[in-house]
Amino acid sequence: MASYKLLSYADKSGKARAGLLVGETVYDVESEVTAAGANGFDAADVKGILDAWDRAAPVLASIANNPRGDNSQALSAVKLMAPIQRPSAIYCAGANYYDHAAEMGNTGLDKTKIEPLFFCKSGSLVIGPGDDIRLPQNYSQKYDWEVELAVVVGKRARNLTLDNALSCVAGYTIMNDLSAREMGKRDDWPFGMDWMRHKSFDNAAPMGPWITPASDIKDVQDLKLKTTISGEVKQDSSTQQMVFGVAELIVALTHQLTLLPGDIIATGTCAGVGAPSNTFLKPGDDIVMEIEGVGTLTNPVVKGD
Repeated sequence: MASYKLLSYADKSGKARAGLLVGETVYDVESEVTAAGANGFDAADVKGILDAWDRAAPVLASIANNPRGDNSQALSAVKLMAPIQRPSAIYCAGANYYDHAAEMGNTGLDKTKIEPLFFCKSGSLVIGPGDDIRLPQNYSQKYDWEVELAVVVGKRARNLTLDNALSCVAGYTIMNDLSAREMGKRDDWPFGMDWMRHKSFDNAAPMGPWITPASDIKDVQDLKLKTTISGEVKQDSSTQQMVFGVAELIVALTHQLTLLPGDIIATGTCAGVGAPSNTFLKPGDDIVMEIEGVGTLTNPVVKGD
């Protein structure tokens, strides 16, 4: 059984199209689905595929085993885009790694006494692999990095349990949960933390490079994560450090709301962010984020407006 990655790539007009990466070749999904006579879902873009994931997944697996290649290109020749252009929702788990919580001054977390903490990011903040992270110049002086395993939802889900929580997962990608560290605390309001200002600004959600099917990940709670900034390793940990595992996060969310195909769940970051050492991103930096079995997300940092 050939493995594959589901991705978005730019066509000649710059519009995102769904691609299937097998080896080092990208196959146009719509062309392959039509040739296989497997119509019945929108195969032109990734969101359409996720909307029909139960039907689409076996078709993609079959194509990966024997692609026709009528409309294919070498991976090195395509411009990759964010796997999902405008996710309907990005749910982010806060302080969800023991080692990261400790470096930020929160030691001794007892998960029997707490519940998952979530905040949201707008889908409009998503940029793709290789895209410039344009740091807004008049907003923050303390932009920080956070490598995160991002869950891609492939099935409408409500009131799931630990036994069936992972059944709604189509696959996984990488998200950089960029943060404006000094913007989170509010002294002018009595509410304390302002997650909107802290986490949501232009380019704050680099994502990619593709979606690795959940079936390709043997143990989602045992994956290595690494962030390298301009050649220096900053984060080097494992999803074993999660306070609440992927299934637990999904259960908590689906008891609150209905997850929809194309939704993203960013599962938190590990130790090694810039805040504890007062080290922050600056124009000229190159960010490389790696998650074992998922891929590598690279973005340069430039001065924004």
